[in-house]
Amino acid sequence: MKSRFLSVLIGILTISLLANAQEDLKQISLSEIWTDYAFYPKSVRGMRSLANGKQYTMIKNGSLVVYDYKTGDSAGTLIYADELIPEGQEKPIKLGRFTISADETKFLIPTQTESIYRHSSKSNYYIWDKANKKMSSLADGEKQQLADFSPAGDKVAYIQDNNLAFKTLADNTITKVTTDGKFNEIINGTCDWVYEEEFGFTKAFFWSPDGKYIAYYRFDESKVKEYTLTFYDQLYPELYTYKYPKAGEDNSLVEIFIYDVEKGTTQHIDIGSETDQYIPRIKWTKSSGKLSIQRLNRLQNKLDILLANAEGGQTSILYSEENPYYVDITDDLRFLPDNEHFILTSEKSGYNHIYLYDMEGTLVKQLTDGLWDVIKIYGYDAKQKQVFYQSAEFSPLDQEICKVSLKGKRQKLSARAGVNRATFSSNFRYYVNTWSNANTPPYISINNKDGEVVRVLQDNQALIDRLGNYDLSKKEFFSFTSPEILLPDSTQVSLNAWRIFPPDFDPQKKYPVLLTIYGGPGSQTVQNSWGGFNYMWYQMLAQNGFIIVSVDNRGTGKRGEVFKKMTYQELGKYETLDYIETAKYLGKLEYVDKSHIGIFGWSYGGFMASNALFQGADYFNTAVAVAPVTSWRYYDNIYTERYMRKPQDNASGYDNNSPINHVDKLQGNFLLIHGSTDDNVHFQNTMDLATALVKANKQFDFMAYPNKNHGIYGGNTRYHLFKKVTDFLYEHMKAQD
Repeated sequence: MKSRFLSVLIGILTISLLANAQEDLKQISLSEIWTDYAFYPKSVRGMRSLANGKQYTMIKNGSLVVYDYKTGDSAGTLIYADELIPEGQEKPIKLGRFTISADETKFLIPTQTESIYRHSSKSNYYIWDKANKKMSSLADGEKQQLADFSPAGDKVAYIQDNNLAFKTLADNTITKVTTDGKFNEIINGTCDWVYEEEFGFTKAFFWSPDGKYIAYYRFDESKVKEYTLTFYDQLYPELYTYKYPKAGEDNSLVEIFIYDVEKGTTQHIDIGSETDQYIPRIKWTKSSGKLSIQRLNRLQNKLDILLANAEGGQTSILYSEENPYYVDITDDLRFLPDNEHFILTSEKSGYNHIYLYDMEGTLVKQLTDGLWDVIKIYGYDAKQKQVFYQSAEFSPLDQEICKVSLKGKRQKLSARAGVNRATFSSNFRYYVNTWSNANTPPYISINNKDGEVVRVLQDNQALIDRLGNYDLSKKEFFSFTSPEILLPDSTQVSLNAWRIFPPDFDPQKKYPVLLTIYGGPGSQTVQNSWGGFNYMWYQMLAQNGFIIVSVDNRGTGKRGEVFKKMTYQELGKYETLDYIETAKYLGKLEYVDKSHIGIFGWSYGGFMASNALFQGADYFNTAVAVAPVTSWRYYDNIYTERYMRKPQDNASGYDNNSPINHVDKLQGNFLLIHGSTDDNVHFQNTMDLATALVKANKQFDFMAYPNKNHGIYGGNTRYHLFKKVTDFLYEHMKAQD
């Protein structure tokens, strides 16, 4: 009897303690997420491998300190903070970003940096010479861009006023390679807006390995149509006009030149007679005076790699690939030090894999194979004859670090399931591994070339401990199928998804669901990785009675070419169908309030959230669209035509899937948000959607952020935006008992 009484008493005490512990757990606030940034994980920034591959540099207390990869011990200081005093000044400048010469004795240090677009900027550069402790200005006049040492470290090339020049350090003479640069007309050595945004590079000049030549791009954008942004906060708003080629419109005319440094002559390179094409990459081979040029047709379904002679400008085709959809451009092309081979990645097998070719363009070996995708090549270790790469071999939700020999022998280096990313030392002896999973913030370690952990740089234990004080739920993965979700050959496929339940989830209750999506070609929101600030916002919504779900629709990545490219010429069609099928699936679950299913998305996700609410009015009652594309006719031509072809050739694909043409179907609650100076997805998209909604007599909520770009950040903006969205969701999607 006593024993039974004690058992009951212990049970009551246990339940009471658990209840008290649950009561002690904190609730997340928006201000903690977007004002205090209380959940920001620590990272390791600024590590830069030295040439010996055994050591790296980091900035500490304003000085540039050398550390040992293996031990973490300091091995000296390259630059002391108080040494960086420009000529004619008394105080040192602050060391931030820098470029180092090959012999590691000279440094290029940018100061007073101004952003131009998403990736580009300009600065006043200084040259620091460690040997004589001298710090000199690179150039007078306008700020410079993309300053870069020659291989010997005796010259510095840079862009100024849209022109390419270089400085000879021995006598401080400046040589102007080009002189015809002009804003909104001619660009030398850097990119126009659309190349920067869609081909992902800004530096468009490159020293040859022997320093004899500089290869560079020349853009003639004089015939590209202009777009004007309006900046407020003054009596007369400032207008900024730049070149933005929309779908179907003219591009810049692009040419490639090679400058002979010794002779002072310029050679025009033959890239073919067609001018309506793209040159997404150029890269020097290991042969002196041999430049590779990637040439892509306007439809982006045929890629040639040309080999150009620096002296005569003649070219020949080294490699060619055609695709029924499109060819993705990457940085995976690598010329091997033996001067006889190169490696690249291709989706020609249906999945992205690594191939080895000789310099005659003959396939030697497919190095990786299988029903999975290589994500990127990190580099090639010539000593061990191994290629290091990232893949999704074991799950499209995970990313692994691997290596493969030139004979095709593969080895997985990363040990933990989740998303692994790597930064290798110069000799591939070590790499920094950043790992996380869906419920664990980043864990950063130094590993050796076989994947073994050498030491831990950051475990984010402080954040893990802090999160333990909050009432959080686990992110869980699941998948589902539907008869409507098919591949082109009518094969039924499942969609991957994740969900976060309320911490006090009761399957006997009914909960509203927020579907958070992106959905663009090759993208993923369903990954086994830490979710950042939005993840904590989702947790906050879950604490307030929401189920949060995300799904990777057809068209997303890491599942092979057919799954990714089946949205070709129909952006928005299959994604919308998949979101509707997701809502149908969720609505059949006993614990889901099917009358309160909402959808949230930004950019491409805003495009999809709008379409889902309008075309899926029977299944979604609320949507929030931030910075949405509302017609692909308004977006840039490189991105849009890659997936849609020109609007002149695919009018129905553009118009049938535009939210503007479906506003009459709106029945639910719609919040539309945009930054007024978005140089990427123009405010025009939102204005024309709003016009169509008004014309259709449809009520909606609207918020514009003056002078904010596509990211809508700075000052109090992010907090204000998410407060607006959160209040809107609470108003229209309150949990139903």
